[in-house]
Amino acid sequence: MSLSQPYLPEDFLLTTAWSRKLYFDHAIKQPIYDYHCHLPPDQIAGNKQFANLTEIWLGGDHYKWRALRAAGVPEDLITGKASSDYDKLLAFARAVPQLVRNPLHHWSHLELRRFFGIDLLINEANAPKIWEAANAKLRTPALSTHGILTSNRVNVVCTTDDPADTLEHHLAIAKSGLGTRVYPTFRPDKAMVVNAPAVFNPWCDLLSQRSGIEVKSLATLLEALDQRHGFFHSVGGRLSDHGLEALPDVDCTEREAAAIFNQARSGTAATPDQTAKFVWFIMVYLGRLDAKRGWTKQLHLGALRNNNSRLLKRLGADAGVDSIGDFPQTRALSRYLDTLDRDNQLPKIVLYNLNPADNYAFSTMIGNFQDGTIPGKLQFGSGWWFLDQKEAMEWQINALSQLGLLSRFVGMLTDSRSFLSYVRHEYFRRLLCSMIGADVEAGLIPADEAEVSKLIRDICYDNAAGYFGLQAGTL
Repeated sequence: MSLSQPYLPEDFLLTTAWSRKLYFDHAIKQPIYDYHCHLPPDQIAGNKQFANLTEIWLGGDHYKWRALRAAGVPEDLITGKASSDYDKLLAFARAVPQLVRNPLHHWSHLELRRFFGIDLLINEANAPKIWEAANAKLRTPALSTHGILTSNRVNVVCTTDDPADTLEHHLAIAKSGLGTRVYPTFRPDKAMVVNAPAVFNPWCDLLSQRSGIEVKSLATLLEALDQRHGFFHSVGGRLSDHGLEALPDVDCTEREAAAIFNQARSGTAATPDQTAKFVWFIMVYLGRLDAKRGWTKQLHLGALRNNNSRLLKRLGADAGVDSIGDFPQTRALSRYLDTLDRDNQLPKIVLYNLNPADNYAFSTMIGNFQDGTIPGKLQFGSGWWFLDQKEAMEWQINALSQLGLLSRFVGMLTDSRSFLSYVRHEYFRRLLCSMIGADVEAGLIPADEAEVSKLIRDICYDNAAGYFGLQAGTL
């Protein structure tokens, strides 16, 4: 008996005839609608050409950083400035064989194949060949930021941006002739850090400068946020985003919020209870802004961030030291959605859950506030962060299928800082086709190719294109 088996064959994850038909005849042909990511807009505006494989592949990728630390790689060979880029690549190549069954093993090999045409196993022996071949490809227009977006047929990219950002790079991209449409997403995290005046006050000063409204009171803060929200709208933005452990389960009057604002502006940090009240007040206000302009709000809930204070001090946030949190979610989430809904000011919302224990809670919560005006107005978002791998994406799809409408699902996003992460859309699409194809073959879904292929196309692209209200490119 031969033990030879190709790694990641053409039909990997596609276990049935129906799954292969759905993927190769339908899913693979769909463009990409990347409605949430952390790609740097300045690199798109400048059509950045990356210096070498380490810069594009390992720089800023905290998924890989976590794995390297677990494999015993010293920090200097991960994020250190003393080590050469080649030494960092070599350290990664030595570690990759240890990553079997981690999705990074699949993603890293797919990235090499799809972007660089390199069909080698990543290991220490192959590292020199990989380094030379990839670096040669990186010198070509195909691997500039514009080349990557174009070759992957990415029609829409929504970056993540502070309300005080000038959006100068988005304006430049719009004039560049790039076929991909790139839009800003309104992420007002710093508007709520009244517990950290050293962050809050400089940000308020910058917001004053950018909005032309002196932020000296709660009323002027709200006015400035509205002004910047309108500016994002004028540039094409139609999405907001928030990253919270959980929504606060509190009430807060305008008078209380004003007192907390004044205290923070005077340099005194808000207490935890005061911070929770202020966050609640601002989140309700921002929800109403989104509803006023017909936007979609994204709520990323459940991350316990920056656990390792030593690495946080050395590297700052997004160092790869975050975890799934175990926070109560449902009561406060219900109160928040109901507060907006009862005044007919509930915008479209995508809920992203980081604790799989809450999958059914989130899936049922969105059903409470569907109002018949927009199909799938509230969405249970795709598996996020630690849950954007095979098993957890299956959990999310199954929960949504059992308790809601999979047919209205807006599908996959990259949520990444890496331009090579578009292989995750391939990974998701293969998995989706595998699940649906298996159900067809088991007689659980009618074997009607027209209907089933429409389901696949809708989830891969068409639902997102219809839901978010953004003009797409034509790649």
